[in-house]
Amino acid sequence: MIRVSKRLNKLPHYAVNELATAKKRMLAQGVDVIDLSVGDADIPPPEIAVRTLNDALADQAMSRYSFQIGLIEFREAVARYMKRRFDVTVDPMTEVLPLIGSKNGLSHLPFAILDAGDICIIPEPGYPGYFGTYLSEAEVLPYPLEASKDFLIELDDLSEDQLERAGLVFLNYPNNPTSAIAPIDYLTRTISTCRKHDIVIAYDNPYCEMTFDGYKAPSILELPDAREVSLEFHSLSKTFCMTGWRLGWATGSAELIAALQKVKSYVDTGPFLAVQKAGAAVLDSAETLVESMQAEFARRRDAAVRSFRETGFEVEPPKATMYLWIETPAGLTSAQFAQRVLEDEAVVVLPGSALGSSGEGYFRIAMTVGADRMQQAAERIGRVLNKVRTVGAAT
Repeated sequence: MIRVSKRLNKLPHYAVNELATAKKRMLAQGVDVIDLSVGDADIPPPEIAVRTLNDALADQAMSRYSFQIGLIEFREAVARYMKRRFDVTVDPMTEVLPLIGSKNGLSHLPFAILDAGDICIIPEPGYPGYFGTYLSEAEVLPYPLEASKDFLIELDDLSEDQLERAGLVFLNYPNNPTSAIAPIDYLTRTISTCRKHDIVIAYDNPYCEMTFDGYKAPSILELPDAREVSLEFHSLSKTFCMTGWRLGWATGSAELIAALQKVKSYVDTGPFLAVQKAGAAVLDSAETLVESMQAEFARRRDAAVRSFRETGFEVEPPKATMYLWIETPAGLTSAQFAQRVLEDEAVVVLPGSALGSSGEGYFRIAMTVGADRMQQAAERIGRVLNKVRTVGAAT
């Protein structure tokens, strides 16, 4: 039997892989499956991205290694976007780093700044990429996100010893999976605590453009003193429906960018240059593209909230993200409910426990399909809810 590392065995189970396998099996059997499990919408990427990529592929220079320097044009487009969108000025050469998707940077950051005995604070439930910290020498401290605290990580709840040992905290607002948003006063006091205790903030901000009802998500770098302790991560995956293109960036202090770049120099050679060329074109057209994307996801959100309410679930319309975070019916774990929904009604949802034990009691749906299919999925899931309640009433 092959021996694997103790670090590998610390990694939680990655449930998304199993869901994808089950979906493929059912599709092969001719089942009409509605997949609401993974944030990968059925919307085509922007035309300008496809057109620019096609043109770039004809340029032989685009097929060379990009290394960490990447495409200067992409770095400069990021800097222009950050200035237009957030009024944040960044140096494209020292305060921007192209990433093979934001997950690429998030998962490697702990290796750049944490040592044995240091604590990394991660939200739970949370994006599974944060749990890659278990592969480092650091100690992982999950922080339970609770509705009573608006699903915010309140660092002042931790002990003085934990704060002194902490070297990194992952913050993700607008939040996956809860759709929570972070008020400015919350970010201000969190920055203050992190400066006091020398804690780096990894601010994961892939949903900053996926907002509704007039809400505009901030960059943490907008706030005074944030750059001193923060590295912000962005992705083209969600807003621009470019999940498979694997392109994102980190931005923040030159010191933190240099540390992450050094780690990445040993594990990858940067995103494909032609994709970076397409990404630059997308970012320079961001305002126009975002407007249509927001309108489509608003339609999906409204249809999903209305339909789930009609079928018996309590759901509040989120101000951001592409997710609904819904309580599971009494009597079933989130995994059991998700399994029933899959087997009985061929709808794939993500059990809350797949995102950490503190996610138990909830399931997440991603608004990956249009309004009509979303309504159909809600009706199917509602039938399972009725069955569960009927059985519960009978017992």
